[in-house]
Amino acid sequence: MEHKIQLLHPAGKKAVRMDIDKYTVIKKALLNSLKQNRELTHTELLDVVIDNFKKNKIKFEGSIEWYMESVKLDLEANKIIERVYDKSKLKFRLAK
Repeated sequence: MEHKIQLLHPAGKKAVRMDIDKYTVIKKALLNSLKQNRELTHTELLDVVIDNFKKNKIKFEGSIEWYMESVKLDLEANKIIERVYDKSKLKFRLAK
């Protein structure tokens, strides 16, 4: 039986429920990516997460991009990561 977690959205919108195992894998990859790289754009973040999965031979069922976006929004809502604007580019980093 799958255990689900209710995610939050930073704008207070209704967020999705997600399998906790998928949430944990994506969250770990996101946080590791941001620890190694101070600030990343959405595209850079996705590329680093996908590379991390390939390098560590992590098999993931479903769209990594979709799951990453949902987990990223949840981490923003929980103030674990934050948005930063750098010369009109949107970037993400660990919250201070």
